[in-house]
Amino acid sequence: MPTSPPNGPGSGAQDGASQLKTRAAEIGQKAANAIDDRRDALASGMESAATTLHARAESLPGGEKVARAAHAAAQSLEDASDYVRDQDLRGMLSDARQLVQRNPGAVLLAAVAAGFLLARAFSGSGEQGRVES
Repeated sequence: MPTSPPNGPGSGAQDGASQLKTRAAEIGQKAANAIDDRRDALASGMESAATTLHARAESLPGGEKVARAAHAAAQSLEDASDYVRDQDLRGMLSDARQLVQRNPGAVLLAAVAAGFLLARAFSGSGEQGRVES
């Protein structure tokens, strides 16, 4: 079976593909590092929001039920901030992959709901002038 010499036909394409793959990996690693560098700031912001929510929960309108819900939301923010601070991007992606594998239906439903809410948020301003007939 004949083989191409090292600098024969096809070797340029292979070299180009290899360089492209290497470059893509470098860009991906730089992006992951940039995200990891900002994790602490994100976690601190989430923790600050949780502290504020805890402090204001009792003064929210709606009584004890709303206050309990606000405290629960604040606790969830605190837990999430700890998770963001403790996990690197690779760990978060691994956890997300496992969540999708264990609960594909729930994840799909959540994605559809998030898409619906985002679509409503971005298209809501255009509907203010519309008159129903």
